Amino acid sequence: MQNIWNGRFDGESEEYLRIFQKVDFPKDYQNILSTDFALHGFAVDEGVKRNKGRVGAKNAPDIIRKNMSNFPIQRENFRLLDFGNIYCEDEHLENSQNKLAENIEKVLLKNAKSLVLGGGHEVTFAHYSGIRKAFPNAKIGIINFDAHFDNREPDPKIGPSSGTGFWQIAQEGNFQSLHIGIQKNSNTKKLFQTAEQFGMEYIMSDALFHENIPQLLDKIDDFISKVDVVYLTICMDVFNAAIAPGVSAAAYNGIFADITFLSLYRHILKHKKMMALDVAEVNPEFDIQERTARLAASLANEWLMI
Repeated sequence: MQNIWNGRFDGESEEYLRIFQKVDFPKDYQNILSTDFALHGFAVDEGVKRNKGRVGAKNAPDIIRKNMSNFPIQRENFRLLDFGNIYCEDEHLENSQNKLAENIEKVLLKNAKSLVLGGGHEVTFAHYSGIRKAFPNAKIGIINFDAHFDNREPDPKIGPSSGTGFWQIAQEGNFQSLHIGIQKNSNTKKLFQTAEQFGMEYIMSDALFHENIPQLLDKIDDFISKVDVVYLTICMDVFNAAIAPGVSAAAYNGIFADITFLSLYRHILKHKKMMALDVAEVNPEFDIQERTARLAASLANEWLMI
């Protein structure tokens, strides 16, 4: 794992440091500080396979790490703890999700920040479950940048998948979700009905334009005001295929990582309730020049810089 983290060496004093110079690899969860970022790779795409998507996302975490390595450090007292990858070699998705949830709980009980690199979007239920374990009485608010609701009811013959996370979460209650970038051509009428039934708030992709930023920020602030903990998850298929070709389900009319998106995204990241972030559905097998992995790395780095 240490070999993945490397980059340009300009010096060891604070003003020269890059991320690869401040990554530690703990063997346990004992010495985590509240100022730390704790990283897990969720090298799993069994849920994508079950959801009939393009498999390959399980190979993304290390490629995203590589593309994060050389970013300069802008934050004081920065430390990134890399706890390695969780795998799913036996098709037992639920075991992998439980393992990640257990590790996330350990991180959050230390008041550190949780960063997860997927893997398929089945990471959502796992990450949420860890947050719920750490904060059993809190109202958890999930902000989901995604073209899809991922609220499909699990097929009893197949089990949970990358498309069932919010259906599973809804069965446990005491959560709220805001889905940004939803597309009509990516969700059936049934999925919209399920979103209404579960009280899932959403912003359509067509509403993400510059002149609408004040109204969008107001909606986000209103959402955050009603919860205790914020968990932000990004499915990379929310982005246009021109900038994110390597995903499990490409969106040719998806959004761009422009000033509108970044204004909303950075606004969320800066909030004091923000405790957990993941990026999902990067699929290296379909990527071009690692564009999608680079974008995912940049999105993760936005949080590390704030």
